[in-house]
Amino acid sequence: MFLQKLYWHLSALLKILFYKLLFGSKLTFPLSSTFRERFNLTTVGGGKIHIGKCVFFNHDCSLTSNRAGITIGDGTIFGEGVRIYDHNHCYADPSRPIKEQGYTDAPVRIGSHCWIASGVVILKGVTIGDNCVIGAGCIVYRDIPAGSIVVNKQELLIKPIAPTTSH
Repeated sequence: MFLQKLYWHLSALLKILFYKLLFGSKLTFPLSSTFRERFNLTTVGGGKIHIGKCVFFNHDCSLTSNRAGITIGDGTIFGEGVRIYDHNHCYADPSRPIKEQGYTDAPVRIGSHCWIASGVVILKGVTIGDNCVIGAGCIVYRDIPAGSIVVNKQELLIKPIAPTTSH
C-alpha cells in the first residue's frame, strides 16, 4: 500500500506541475493537495480554479471552469467520479444548434472540510458551506448551508422477475 500511495502522490505532483505550466495564474493548486488516477482539470476563457490546502480527489474526478470559476476550501475530500461545472449550455433557440448558443455561467464555491461522496455532480452557481457532507450520487443545483448533510432521497423499486410463458 505504501508504494501505491507513493506512486499516486508522485504522479499527482508531476501532473500538478504540468497544470500550473499549462494554466498559469488561472490555477491555484498547492502541493499539499493531491489526487488519484484519471483526475481532469480544465479551464478556458475567463475560468479560474482555486484549490485549497490538503484537498484530496479520488479516482476519476473532473473540474471544468469555462468562465466564472471554481473555488474549493482547505481539507475538502472528494469520492470517486465527482464532476464540477461552472457553466451550462444555452438551448432556448430551436432554430440554432445548441453548440452555437453559448453558455450561462456562475461561480462554484465549496467550503472547507467537506466530504463530497462518489458520483456527485455540482452545477454552476452553487455554494456549499463549510463542514458539509454531500451523499453519493447527488446532483447539487442549489446552495447548501454550512454544516449540512445532503442525501439523494430516491427509492429503489425492487420487484421479482416475472416468469414468462413460452409458446
